[in-house]
Parts: sequence; C-alpha cells; structure tokens
Amino acid sequence: MEYIDTRSGFGDGLLELGRKNPDILALCADLTGSLKMDKFKNEFPNRFFQVGIAEANMMGIAAGMTIGGKIPFTGTFANFSTSRVYDQIRQSIAYSGKNVKVCASHSGLTLGEDGATHQVLEDIGMMKMLPGMTVINTCDYNQTKLATIAIAEIFGPVYLRFGRPKVPNFTDPNLPFQIGKGIKLNDGKDVTIICTGHLVWESVEAAKELHEKNISCDVINIHTIKPLDNQIILDSIKKTKCIVTAEEHMINGGLGDSVAQLCARNFPIPIEMVGVNDTFGESGKPNELLIKYGLDAKNIISSVERVIRRK
Repeated sequence: MEYIDTRSGFGDGLLELGRKNPDILALCADLTGSLKMDKFKNEFPNRFFQVGIAEANMMGIAAGMTIGGKIPFTGTFANFSTSRVYDQIRQSIAYSGKNVKVCASHSGLTLGEDGATHQVLEDIGMMKMLPGMTVINTCDYNQTKLATIAIAEIFGPVYLRFGRPKVPNFTDPNLPFQIGKGIKLNDGKDVTIICTGHLVWESVEAAKELHEKNISCDVINIHTIKPLDNQIILDSIKKTKCIVTAEEHMINGGLGDSVAQLCARNFPIPIEMVGVNDTFGESGKPNELLIKYGLDAKNIISSVERVIRRK
C-alpha cells in the first residue's frame, strides 16, 4: 500500500481544478511548498497570489475576489487558517456568504515537531459553529484530491482540513465524493465506529483486530463534519446500539460532539469518544503523539470494548 500525505491530494486537486476552470484562484500565506501549491503556481502564475505572512489580509482579499465571480482557494496551516483569522472568516466570508474555500494543512497533532503553537485541535469546532460553513476533514490522498475538486462545485464558504504526514492511501479514487454523505467501510452488528481524518485508517485497523475477538464493527468514514450525514449514523446505531467516535481533534466541539447531539435528540445510546481531552499538544514524532494522546487503534479497541459493556 502506498503512503502519501493528504496535502499532496490538495495540491494535485487544485491543479486539476485550475485546468478545468479559469475562475479558480489560489492564495497562499508564505507556505507554498508546505501546502503543495507549487504546481498550480507554476502553471497559472497569473492566478496565484503570494500574500506573505499576512493571513488575515489573505482572507479579506479572497472575500473580495468572489465579488467578481472568482473562486479563491486560500492555503496555510490549519492553526493560521482559523485561530489567527477567525474574525476575518466570520465577518468577511461566513456572514457575507462568500464563495471562499479555506484550505488548511498541518492539522491536529500530526504536525509533529513544530509543537503546540502550530498544532490545532479546536479548528473543526470553530468552523462548524459558523452559520453556512461546510466543514470537511479528509482521510487520505485520494479523498483529499476528490474533496478539493468537489468543493468548487458548491457555492458558499468551505473549510477543508487535511494534514502533513504520509498515511495509507486506501480509499477508492473512482468513488464520487459526495459532500455531506458518509461512507461505510465495514459492516458489523456489535458497535458503530464513526471516524474522520487520519483516524479513519486507525479505525479500520482496530476493526480488523476486533474481528479476531468476535466483535463486528460498522465503520463509517465521516469526511463531512458539517453537514453531518445523520441518516447513515442513525441507521447504524439502531442496529448496533452503541457508538465510538474517533478524531484527531479536541473532544469538545469535534465530530464526537456532533454525533452525541444527534444521538441525544434521536436515539440515546452509550457513546465513547476517542479524541484529545482538554489539553494542548506538544512537540514530537507524529505517530508517538498519536499514541501518547490515545489517538490510535489500540485506544479505539479499548473504547469499543468499554462501550459494549455499557449496552
């Protein structure tokens, strides 16, 4: 199996979009290489804008570009795409309903050695609370490329979140990317695992180990946090009667939070959440950080065993 970073999926998707649609523009805040935007820059220099380390200005410029019918894609680290510019996104993009695609790399803990000041574990919560904002968190190269292309087809603000490390590229490159539609990766009857981003692969691996323990899992890849695919989740939990969520994000405000609200309103069941619990990250190797903060297959397995006992 090939291992490749999800940010490369964004870069290749952006290039493909640029070739298809002359209204696609790209803006970057001094991180062209890190965001894999070089190919777009080289092929379409007149449609690429290097704004420097001025993320707030980048969001304002992007909002203005939409007035003429352009579709701007902004690129920087997830922390700088949200925390640093929340006011500009809220006022100039979300409130105004501008057709800006906020594309955010190096999300979660797996930014690694750059540490807590560059990592972000709150961004999904910040973005999903903005009215009208679509929030997408992809799991591998193929899905990120398809998502990048798909978000250009919908009108309105989008937050697209992806990452730095090389991860297994396992999803079908020919499967149409449907915004707001989850994907069932494994069929089971004992527990539902709802996962997103880098923890989708960890969940798939956990399900394999759980199968050896005679525990069968529904594994659902939720790439779109907002709008959430309520139906695929409710159909699954009415069968399994318990659920585990898994995400590289803070438990507060993330995917687990959205799923818990859905269950509380429609079908209350035991829930366990795999995520970071009210703490910042730290510098370290990506895989070691995932293990330390409990974002790995082993912890998903423990959470599954725990939630089944609560049924």
